[in-house]
Amino acid sequence: MSGSTKWSPKDDEVDEEEEEEDVSRYKDQKDAILFAIHVSPSMLAEHTPSPDDNPQKATPPRTSAVRTALECAYSILQSRIISNPNDMMGILLFGTKETSFTGGGAGFEHMYLLMDLDVPDVASIKRLKTLLEDDDAFDELLVPCGETVSMANVLFGANQTFTTKAANFQSRKLFLITDDDDPHANDKALKNSAITRARDLYDLGVQIDPFYISNPGRKSAFDPGKFYDDIIYRPAYSDEEEDRVLPVTASGTTRLKEMISTIRSKATAKRSQFSTTLEIGPGLSIGVKGYILYKKQEKGRSHYIYTGGEQAQIVKGTTTFHAEFTAQLLVKTEIQKAYKFGGEQIVFLEEEMKAMRNFGTPGIRIIGFKSSAALKFHYNVKPAQFVYPDEKDYVGSTRTFTALLNKLAASDKVALVWAITRRNSPPSLCCLIPSLEKIDPVSERQLQPPGFHMVHLPFADDIRANPEIPSNRASAALIDRMRAIVKQLHMPKGYEPEKYENPSLQWHYRILQAIALEEDMPEHLLDRTVPKYKAIDRHVGNLVLEWRQELMNSAGGLPPPMAEKKGTKRVKEEAGEAAPPKPKRVKAESGTDLRAMYDKGQLVKCTVVQLREFLQGVGLDTKGKKADLLERCEEYFDTK
Repeated sequence: MSGSTKWSPKDDEVDEEEEEEDVSRYKDQKDAILFAIHVSPSMLAEHTPSPDDNPQKATPPRTSAVRTALECAYSILQSRIISNPNDMMGILLFGTKETSFTGGGAGFEHMYLLMDLDVPDVASIKRLKTLLEDDDAFDELLVPCGETVSMANVLFGANQTFTTKAANFQSRKLFLITDDDDPHANDKALKNSAITRARDLYDLGVQIDPFYISNPGRKSAFDPGKFYDDIIYRPAYSDEEEDRVLPVTASGTTRLKEMISTIRSKATAKRSQFSTTLEIGPGLSIGVKGYILYKKQEKGRSHYIYTGGEQAQIVKGTTTFHAEFTAQLLVKTEIQKAYKFGGEQIVFLEEEMKAMRNFGTPGIRIIGFKSSAALKFHYNVKPAQFVYPDEKDYVGSTRTFTALLNKLAASDKVALVWAITRRNSPPSLCCLIPSLEKIDPVSERQLQPPGFHMVHLPFADDIRANPEIPSNRASAALIDRMRAIVKQLHMPKGYEPEKYENPSLQWHYRILQAIALEEDMPEHLLDRTVPKYKAIDRHVGNLVLEWRQELMNSAGGLPPPMAEKKGTKRVKEEAGEAAPPKPKRVKAESGTDLRAMYDKGQLVKCTVVQLREFLQGVGLDTKGKKADLLERCEEYFDTK
């Protein structure tokens, strides 16, 4: 499967203990990643990037496969120190003339541990950044040894590093970057020894993810079948995509982006949202997992940071419960849960609360089949989940799952299911929509994984009628002029989402990165979502004016809009009752006192009535809470 998934406790309503248990379970799943980069003359061979990749520079910097791999590791370090601050990362160079390995002893010659496997700190990241920026230091350190390094020693050194530094980690990965497809072509003993060391790594729970580099100077393309197919082992139930060969014939910037994208997809552990059984019929169950394929990336606030002192510090929060009237400290056994019913508080025991929330054993049970035409698009009111087979507990699940998938797809049917995805989560009626695999014919990459999309069916109250469509329709002349505008603004390559990042999210990450790496705070934000007004005016400025004139002409014959009906004043029954006095309009000069309070920084001491009177006097909106009123007053004084 492609794409990373992360469990979110907001998807279903679960009790607090179950939610805390799931959050702690995923929070404790830390990752350990070790980069093993081959330093060879071919990997160090420099290639000139295309000027199209960086048009601002007349002479693009020269790059190499090793430099690209280190830049990729640096980029991953920057992102992981923000998103996953507890993960470990390390960089091991093999094939270097200089030897520096903490394992010591013979057999580790020409291996250099550039960054030990540990939680990244500011010093290690700055050291790597300096190495990439200083060409003299880069050329001095990265000198190839000129001989073949035993892959068995490289794998054994990685084994020793993972054993000593990350023994209890849930996910451990070794990223092997090389361009030599057959390092031990003439030595069968070394090849067998490397196979043994690779098997030891897999027994330890370490996954090897290779990145093959195909340099243009090679006589033939990189062939993993010569050596690495015997080293790389993937279980039959693994959902990892096959390894691809990264060409160097492309420009350096393009290759870096491709490598970063590929490594990031492999660096993020593909954690399922739920793991349960799919009951096809009585006595026939298979193992499945549920994933979220698409999810909005939001700002992660796992920690609060205090920046009021000389150095930013992580806030350690504590929670205590006190009685409302006596302020006495309460313990967990003194806290009871109750519900209001009939005006009274009904207290439930903890066991009773758990029994009310228990709807049965988690699982997905097929209760029938329907034609796919019966499923409407607007039924998808909640984010759908992607169901994929799991061979861990039920051998043969993939084969049975595939047979069910192909049968439903061929029959144009969907399966109705009763789903309880997690313990203590409420049941829901869903339907499984078959989705067949799609592969790009050019790159042979998987575009769409095979599996079921589980759509939660809505209740009758969840579906509302669409609003009425106004009868007024634009004229043909107005539509034709707008068609010309849209045609001029058409993007030649189409809309590319990866070029437009979330500016708020990127600004949040830049601030966190500056705090973590002790860098200067950024001054401005690069927002690529802001329209290019000058370019738009140059291309369609005259067309927009013509469209506006056509709109005015078309609107001339339309009836005027109906005036908004206002409530009539209540007629006084008593003739002698005087009308209420009209509120006096406060002049702008009455804000002198507020101006003095603003200059002293004491504007917050003003009452809501004073703030609203001032805003009304200067013609600003007076709605909202006190915080909104203060914000409008401060904005007014800032501009005056």
